[in-house]
Amino acid sequence: MSTWRTRLHPETTTLRRAEPADALPAAEVWLRSFAAALPTVRRAHDDDGVRGWFTHVVVPHHETWVAVEEDGAVTGLLVLDGGELDQLYVDPDRQGRGLGGRLLALAKELRPDGLDLWTFQVNARARAFYERHGFVATEWTDGARNEEREPDVRYTWRPTV
Repeated sequence: MSTWRTRLHPETTTLRRAEPADALPAAEVWLRSFAAALPTVRRAHDDDGVRGWFTHVVVPHHETWVAVEEDGAVTGLLVLDGGELDQLYVDPDRQGRGLGGRLLALAKELRPDGLDLWTFQVNARARAFYERHGFVATEWTDGARNEEREPDVRYTWRPTV
């Protein structure tokens, strides 16, 4: 099993591939984070739909990593789908401690040729985070292609040569 260890204040967090038992805790992180970061965005699926999606689609069929505290609590998640960073969420209580940056560093290490991602235009905090980490906005849309129908922006990261 692949793991990464990182020091956060003061607990120890391990980044590892998600296992089936991590699906529901990861879904809960997603739900809390989405609610905190995007209170004005209409969710396309209810809580149970999100939990089912993590249980039956995300964890079993996508490269999913979780941040796990010493007590076993899942506090962050990263989902990669080919060269796409599909999901990156950190529990609101753990934000601002470097965990998102460590998850993003893991994604860059796993995809050294580059990454693409989408985020909502209203998510100024996420946009600033990705821009600080070398991502560049490459496409802006009106949201017609996403389930939430929320204007979004595509970001791209390519390693410097």
